[in-house]
Amino acid sequence: MQDCTPTQTPEIDLPALRAKYLAERDKRLRTEGQDQYLTTESGFEQFHEGDPYSPVVPREPITEEIGVAVLGGGWAGLLAGARLREAGVTDFRIIEHAGDFGGVWYWNRYPGIQVDTDSYLYLPLLEETGYIPSEKYTRGDENFEHAQRIGKHYDLYERAIFGTMVKSLEWDAAIERWRIGTNRGDDLRARFVIMAQGPFNKPKLPGIPGIGDFEGHTFHSARWDYDYTGGSSRGGLDKLAGKKVAVIGTGASGVQVIPHIAESAEHLYVFQRTPSFINERGDIPTDPDWAATLEPGWTEVRKRNFHTAAFEAFAPGEKDLICDGWTEVSRNLEANISASNGWASLTPEKFVELREIEDYRAMERVRQRVDELVDDPAIAEALKPYYRFLCKRPCFSDEYLPTYNRDNVTLVDVAATKGVERITAKGIVANGVEHEVDCIIFASGFEITTDLDRRLGIAPFTGRDGLSLYEHWAQGYSTLHGLTTHGFPNVFFTGFLQGGVTASITAVFDQQAKHIAHILGQAVAGGITTVEPTAEAVAAWVATVRETAIDNSAFQRECTPGYYNNEGEKNIRSHLGEPYWPGFYAFEDVLQGWRDAGDMPGLSVGK
Repeated sequence: MQDCTPTQTPEIDLPALRAKYLAERDKRLRTEGQDQYLTTESGFEQFHEGDPYSPVVPREPITEEIGVAVLGGGWAGLLAGARLREAGVTDFRIIEHAGDFGGVWYWNRYPGIQVDTDSYLYLPLLEETGYIPSEKYTRGDENFEHAQRIGKHYDLYERAIFGTMVKSLEWDAAIERWRIGTNRGDDLRARFVIMAQGPFNKPKLPGIPGIGDFEGHTFHSARWDYDYTGGSSRGGLDKLAGKKVAVIGTGASGVQVIPHIAESAEHLYVFQRTPSFINERGDIPTDPDWAATLEPGWTEVRKRNFHTAAFEAFAPGEKDLICDGWTEVSRNLEANISASNGWASLTPEKFVELREIEDYRAMERVRQRVDELVDDPAIAEALKPYYRFLCKRPCFSDEYLPTYNRDNVTLVDVAATKGVERITAKGIVANGVEHEVDCIIFASGFEITTDLDRRLGIAPFTGRDGLSLYEHWAQGYSTLHGLTTHGFPNVFFTGFLQGGVTASITAVFDQQAKHIAHILGQAVAGGITTVEPTAEAVAAWVATVRETAIDNSAFQRECTPGYYNNEGEKNIRSHLGEPYWPGFYAFEDVLQGWRDAGDMPGLSVGK
């Protein structure tokens, strides 16, 4: 669909850049680490518990026994539901806080919202539902509609309990079921539970002094207030006319909303602590002729190609099917090694050296792009990212950088003070200057690497003999395949714990959903009432994960602070959990081998 030639290579001074990267990191390091962010118990519960899109409809508490309770209706929950149906498991419920399916694409409806990865591999169940995305990087409303499509295709709506937050999970050994407490007073007793809450479920707020003192309007980008701004996710924020607006945060959501706010507001102040990597978007509509050539299995081919670029390297002559900023380093590395006929003599050490050089060159191209698009040299310099690729989540936009050429936009760089100093009744103080505004928008993302009890908001969460999950994992995860844990029968986990990791999170969820559905299909067919990994099986898997682990902490510590490295904390908790480092597809082989064994090795089952 696109011309995918290697990018022209700029000259770099590698030692100077290494020193620059470290200096820029040190400017932003804060001793509080993750504690610089507020909990939702700090007076801002509306940013997490409220639903501005679907008013909660009063109902009587539900009293019900459930075969399988799926907690969450985003991609993880939808995939779990779909794969359960395919495995012949029909007695299940999906319990979801929101008023509909979609997860992050339900909550995130801010103007400009769009996927940052290739939609043909990101959107799940495309072949199963017969859907082809309308463009390479689909917009938020299309992603939400696809979530609804999956819900309808697999008859998941009739199994959904929307507008309901799970507040407690307690194993009741007497009835061999999980008692699920909710904010609606429900009495739900589930034989099995699938934790499908996803990593992007709880908005994050910066703990800025005085955050509760502001007398103007404020909201989080994940709870966009269109009654205040006007417009829609496609823009047109007409109600911001005559208003002074502040945006705190220049990550993925900030990069997408800022151009739309600038078009409508009287003045926009952008408070930036760390500039994002901003590569070109280069979005294109789907070519119907290309779509007509697709053969069964095309989505899996695309996912594997993307994984190769992000986590491994293209083989000699291997085609880059994705062809964007995510795959640029691998694409150029393959081209340069092939051009010099260097594959035959390439050692692992030399490969790592060459990949690092391509990383620095790619980042230099991104910085040169800032100079090309931003008129003011001082502003351009403040917008340049000085860190390695994938130290922070990459962003892609053709409108963001030119926005700073507008007279009604002020970039307030707060790197020197490691963030905004304080919030007052009238506005925001940064670098000793108060900026009076009518509205503050927090584009500060989601809690991804904070403590598990804080992210889940489920307490108590207790297994056999009242064992707390949070205490059980206090010294690190202990699971079988990242999906089950000893002491917590019949509960299955999704997300980044101790399993396979690839560049597309929906592929991770699908791999997990298929395996969980296989186990539950076997359980239902065999009349099994309890499934729990043995302590020995868990210990063996934890040992495998840690013995095969690759220590990349040095890379993470050199990165500028962000959620990828726990805001620079000494004890780095990766947003990827403890991955199975041999690889996503190697992990798939492990799971397939386990399934082929037929006797569910390592699981203790009861009838």
